[in-house]
Amino acid sequence: MPERSFLDHFSALEDPRQSWKVVYPLDEILLIVLCGTLAGAEDFAEIQRWALRKIDFLRRLRPFTRGIPSHDTLNDVMNALPARLFCECFTAWVAGLAEAEPDIVAIDGKTSRRAHARDAAPFHLVSAWASRQRLVLGQEAVDTKSNEINAIPLLLERLELTGALVTIDAIGCQRSIAKAIRAKGADYLLALKDNWPTLADEVRLFFDREPAAAFDTHVTVDGDHGRIETRRHLVSHDVAWLSTGRRFPGEPRFPDLASLVMVESEVERDGRTVLARRYYLSSAILPARTFAA
Repeated sequence: MPERSFLDHFSALEDPRQSWKVVYPLDEILLIVLCGTLAGAEDFAEIQRWALRKIDFLRRLRPFTRGIPSHDTLNDVMNALPARLFCECFTAWVAGLAEAEPDIVAIDGKTSRRAHARDAAPFHLVSAWASRQRLVLGQEAVDTKSNEINAIPLLLERLELTGALVTIDAIGCQRSIAKAIRAKGADYLLALKDNWPTLADEVRLFFDREPAAAFDTHVTVDGDHGRIETRRHLVSHDVAWLSTGRRFPGEPRFPDLASLVMVESEVERDGRTVLARRYYLSSAILPARTFAA
């Protein structure tokens, strides 16, 4: 972690404490929390324990003349910072770590239970995960799972996505979301299910009726504990029949649609075979091997 980059990106945050009460500098607290979180710590107590073990490493970056603060201090200071501004600083910092080559950014929703309120309803987070950097690029909280569709555009707006391939499950298979991804200079890979029943049926029929030679194909085989999974990735760039004015009423037109993808999974275990197929729409013109990565 370059120290200058870290300080530059978080310099907009002002210390919320009265100056005469400050024992542990704000930049040291931020460094502890960010590094501890990236190391897998899930709460402030775990972050503090991690920092105590890694004090020698931390002192390569900052002095830490007063040592490591308590978990209560970490909690109090972080909760006093303006959440939106911190999120903007964090997003800018992560964007600065991004590599020049294209990355895969997976947007997904997750439901979590509240740690300190047993009777409270679970909360839902929509997160963007960069697979190459193995970092959460950003998150958007929603009160119910059904509101994930509203959180996705807000999350996309905050992220630097130029050159990335953004993947979203079926809830994000919306023309407006595809348009927002393209506006950010990225390509989309959207799961197609029965939320667009007519389109899904046409894509299924397309893969069923065309000969195997019509598709770019890549096959992978994995196995463990008596389980063998064969995955066939089929890609077609023949999308003219979906892009012309021949469309039937109500059929969505996805911007810059360039590829249709089918992933066929065949799982063999205990003498039984289970076959499943998944379909995707993408604006990226990529070979099957890349989609399989």
